[in-house]
Amino acid sequence: MNLKSLLARPFAGYIYNKVKKGMETAVEDQEAILKALVRSGKNTLFGREHQLASVSDQAGFARAVPIRDYEQLKPYIDLIKQGKPDILWKGKPIYLAKTSGTTSGVKYIPITKDSIPNHINTARNALLCYMSETGNYDFAGGKMIFLSGSPELERIGGIPTGRLSGIVNHHVPKYLRANQLPSYEVNCVQDWEEKLDGIVAETIGEDMTLISGIPPWMQMYFDRLMEKSGKKIGDLFPRFSLMVQGGVNFEPYKARLMESIGRRVDYIELFPASEGFFAFSDSQGQEGLLLNTNSGIYYEFVPAGEIFSENPTRLSLAQVETGVNYALIISSNAGLWAYNIGDTVRFVSTKPYRIVVTGRTKHFISAFGEHVIGEEVEAAAQLAADELGAKITEFTVAPYVQQMAGQSYHEWFVEFDQLPPDADEFARRADDHLRKKNVYYDDLLRGNILQPLRLRTVRKNGFIDYMRSQGKLGGQNKVPRLSNDRVIADALVAYLS
Repeated sequence: MNLKSLLARPFAGYIYNKVKKGMETAVEDQEAILKALVRSGKNTLFGREHQLASVSDQAGFARAVPIRDYEQLKPYIDLIKQGKPDILWKGKPIYLAKTSGTTSGVKYIPITKDSIPNHINTARNALLCYMSETGNYDFAGGKMIFLSGSPELERIGGIPTGRLSGIVNHHVPKYLRANQLPSYEVNCVQDWEEKLDGIVAETIGEDMTLISGIPPWMQMYFDRLMEKSGKKIGDLFPRFSLMVQGGVNFEPYKARLMESIGRRVDYIELFPASEGFFAFSDSQGQEGLLLNTNSGIYYEFVPAGEIFSENPTRLSLAQVETGVNYALIISSNAGLWAYNIGDTVRFVSTKPYRIVVTGRTKHFISAFGEHVIGEEVEAAAQLAADELGAKITEFTVAPYVQQMAGQSYHEWFVEFDQLPPDADEFARRADDHLRKKNVYYDDLLRGNILQPLRLRTVRKNGFIDYMRSQGKLGGQNKVPRLSNDRVIADALVAYLS
């Protein structure tokens, strides 16, 4: 065991025990965080306008502070961008995280001195919990990829501004710098394919032990490595033992990634965003991600069907139930107040509080009232693929609406790495599985309002070519699983096989 691995052992045990203790005090920690947020926020512009000084509990907070999305928060962000202090949080943010919004264009999310530990320490804790549970410390001595956006930052209102992953890159501990790849210079390359070639060149001959990134990026990286070396990833990197991934549901990508590696490796799933680091898999043997309940973030949960209602139900952590789809609402020491991050989650456990991410509040299909969500189509696709021995590279689903009754359907655009023996049978099975998961969709088919889904096979690398055409290839960009319109679907027609 190398020195870094040896030194990690006692610290991993300490953090693992601390995380386990936090499981027992999650509700109390959340109550304390709300009080601390209100106490610090009452003297800000936002706090004065919303009378935070008079808030004493969750019910009072819900009355005083309505749920907001970015567009509704933007007037305050604009003041911060002008360099004004004490707007959403005391003083000024130390960073602005620049991210793409679905409807808002570029968004600027504040990161404060108080909130930056949430981003840094949660990623650390995920790795240390893994070490302590599995006893795998050896990877700490090898080379690791922490793929990030460009670490070069601009200044807006005097505040350093850039992609969250680029910001976090500046906070990688010194003891990991020598192990970190790619180099700073390659990370600064803006063109994704040029950057990927640089990453391959820098890593192909190294002792890689950990690789992190979103699954579509990892698959592109693996494909390029295999093309260049003629080897499976597990043979190319004999000590590679851990994948760290987040940003999308891992399950649809897992089989193909493991096949590219040629053997099983452990993986840690994360739930990070510019707005905060919300959850991570703390155990290799448990379903779901452990909610980060003591890291400066206060959570509220709105039943997903109510999120666009005028007065939605707002539940605290103590009030949630397993099996219910909730929109995730956060308030944090970054100065976000009752902020709708746009993700939906479902609790798989409340002792401790573990979640799975089920989709996006704006990524659904409900052209006829079916309200199909990402989790449902991903599960239906995976079940059909497993039953027929198919492998899916990428897919997206959109409604096809006809004016004539009974002529509309859901259109699935699927790129296969390994085709099913019968495409029509794949479509039939995926449709059957979706009907079992969504009673409204089933009712619409029974009532002849909808026809069964139609499958469109996308040619090899079709999704990559589509993303390239949109200027969204690589990094943290990903294809939405669901759209309630035809924008993506109509563009993908050009990439059919």
